[in-house]
Amino acid sequence: MVGSVPPAVCSAAAAILTVPLPRRPLDPDDPDGRIRGWYENELAWPTVPGEPVRLLVGERFDVLDVPAEAGLAALRRLAPGSPVAVRGDRMRLLVAAGGAEEVPGILQWLEWGGVPLDLTAIGAGELIEAPLPPPGGSQGRDPGLNRPGAVQGAAVWLRPPVAGREAEASLPTMSALGGVGGAPDLVRLVDTLATHCHRVRLRRASAQPLAFS
Repeated sequence: MVGSVPPAVCSAAAAILTVPLPRRPLDPDDPDGRIRGWYENELAWPTVPGEPVRLLVGERFDVLDVPAEAGLAALRRLAPGSPVAVRGDRMRLLVAAGGAEEVPGILQWLEWGGVPLDLTAIGAGELIEAPLPPPGGSQGRDPGLNRPGAVQGAAVWLRPPVAGREAEASLPTMSALGGVGGAPDLVRLVDTLATHCHRVRLRRASAQPLAFS
């Protein structure tokens, strides 16, 4: 499923991780701009224009979107610093960039390929709504959480990324590519998520009322 990584790809990835993005000025009268600034300035995570603030997936991380119940059961497969977000009854677990394209092959190899699972892999070029930064943001700044209705219905961090640290080092990755700093194994994470997504689906199906003609 996994081949060798071309040197050009490695060089490009290294450049992304080492060259900081220009710092965006923070406008105290623009909460969305302050949220965007927190991601771009403190984490160096790329965003795209528009509201709400959205993060570009595939450069620093990919995402696995699953029912929250299944995601909670899989938290033990993650490193303590591995970021996890929730929105309503959905959970988004960050994995190493490139992991999303490995998921279909992993599921096939684990013999989950023919089973309908509520598991979505979000990868390169896709977007996700930026979860609200943790209260206080960074260095005591309020990134917009105190505005009325800011949290209701929004994505929030269950395990937020920590500014000034390389969150990518804690993200699940393919063992064959060599995890950084003992990063968790993506295959084990996907297997756990698939198992619990299947259980959630069966439980929901059994709870449906019978239909009579």
